[in-house]
Amino acid sequence: MRIGTNPEKENNQLTYESYHRVVIPVYIPNLEEDYFKDGLKIFELCIKSLLKTVHSKTRISLIDNGCCNEASDYLQQLFNTHPEIDQLLKSKINLGKVNAIYSAVKSNLEPLITISDADVMFLDNWQTEVEQVFRSFPEAGMVSPVPSSIAYRGKHLNSTIYYALFKGKLDFKTVEDRNGLEKFQESVGRTMYNENHLSKYLVVSNRRGEAVIGCGHFVATLRAQVFEKSPKGPSRLKIVGGSENKYIDIPNDQSGFLRLATKNNLAYHLGNSYEEWMNDTMRQITRNEKESYLSTEELNNVQSINGIKIRIGAILHKILFRKFKRQYFQIKGIKGDY
Repeated sequence: MRIGTNPEKENNQLTYESYHRVVIPVYIPNLEEDYFKDGLKIFELCIKSLLKTVHSKTRISLIDNGCCNEASDYLQQLFNTHPEIDQLLKSKINLGKVNAIYSAVKSNLEPLITISDADVMFLDNWQTEVEQVFRSFPEAGMVSPVPSSIAYRGKHLNSTIYYALFKGKLDFKTVEDRNGLEKFQESVGRTMYNENHLSKYLVVSNRRGEAVIGCGHFVATLRAQVFEKSPKGPSRLKIVGGSENKYIDIPNDQSGFLRLATKNNLAYHLGNSYEEWMNDTMRQITRNEKESYLSTEELNNVQSINGIKIRIGAILHKILFRKFKRQYFQIKGIKGDY
């Protein structure tokens, strides 16, 4: 039997003070296997660096995605002691990366959502510079604090290429943090970049700012509108296999949004093996004292590329960046393999 009236019926409008949410799925099933033995130590660096660098208009969702007891206990401790971490979602089984992320992004109201792997170290000013890209490019839908000079090769950059060729200006510019690129390829255990890649990257500019073309998935900030274009059902894949393309890259491109990265390297992909330099870098990260926010007007200033222009971008991406890439890049000042 129900007695009385639920007071929330009189105050039924959802409100929120934050505008930027960070979502991190954590999968550390054990600490015995070689692949996972440093997992908790790596995640500690991730979350501590995040807590030191986010501004006060940020909230954090952690997802216990089938973790072992030690990792689950640490996640619960974080939730209990840090007000910025206002959500801890728990699953006894591994839901897969995309499904874990969507369990949080589909139920929150913030207009900007950063999705991150649990092995990312956030550096000073990452959030300020990412948000500055959204300020400079109202058409941006996905922005990473980690630039990659080969991200232009991605398939789902049609809106980005159209914008760069017709609305902005596209040039090769000097890489601002060569060490960041080198550390990323070390973290994935394979050579990704040649000398040209370590020296120059493709930059789109307008009168308000500059950004690198393309970005990866391991850490990126997205407009909430991107997720509205995602498939309705859950992903059937735990990881890779095109799941991130289907649920993140394609919705961003089909929404007519740009996929970009900051020019500075503002986060590190740590991988699964602890190294001493990580602790040294962690000690150098400082808590933001002067916070910078996006205004409501800036957050609502969302623009996009329309369908016909997206198709034009697709054609030009194929012609200029694949079929006649060498000739086009020579015109842009790049000699040799890129």
